[in-house]
Amino acid sequence: MISIIIPTYNEAANIEKLISYFKANTGDYNIELIVADGGSNDETISLAKAAGALAFLSPEKGRAAQMNYGASKATGDVYYFVHADSIPPSAFIKDIYSAISDGFAIGRYKTKFDSTRLILKINAFFTRFDWFMCMGGDQTLFVTKELFNTTGGFDATLKIMEEFEFCKRARKQGSYKIMNNTTLVSARKYDTNTWWQVQKANYTIVKMYQRGASQEAMVKKYKEMLDYR
Repeated sequence: MISIIIPTYNEAANIEKLISYFKANTGDYNIELIVADGGSNDETISLAKAAGALAFLSPEKGRAAQMNYGASKATGDVYYFVHADSIPPSAFIKDIYSAISDGFAIGRYKTKFDSTRLILKINAFFTRFDWFMCMGGDQTLFVTKELFNTTGGFDATLKIMEEFEFCKRARKQGSYKIMNNTTLVSARKYDTNTWWQVQKANYTIVKMYQRGASQEAMVKKYKEMLDYR
């Protein structure tokens, strides 16, 4: 069974739609929908429960800690981590099981933005390549329970770059698959920032991470460079 784990914080505008989408595209497969919330002050948790998910308040806020907490509540043998504003292809279950049957223990999709802007289509094109910059969680991420437990899960001390760090570590112990389909990713970050601002911020944070900058410094810099949520 696949346990779908969704870390949330003030996602009332998206969570019902995402949960309903998953329930409509399970076919004959069994799935488990788990929302791990970081203390939302909107209706995220109640809406998630009403839509049919198991919703928990994580004892610690932060995407890494919330995903670990969600995994601790999961009973599936595959964990599928999905951001609340990302929608995977309808064949996600078949794609994941196919990848696992081919020997892959961790993997992601390529990106398609919910925007018609040409520059974002160009951005999305490059997510087909196995580059470090493309190992974030927007494209969704599956990992077998065995590999997740072997690696110790996400580093809960991280407040930024947590999925990049996890993928880099997990890939030393399990084969990584870029699946031949796309996740629909929200372009809302570009609504309040220019394309250049977002690229510059992403590049800056990756370079800071690679140089060993502190989490506090990276979070502060990211907030300074972008107007986002």
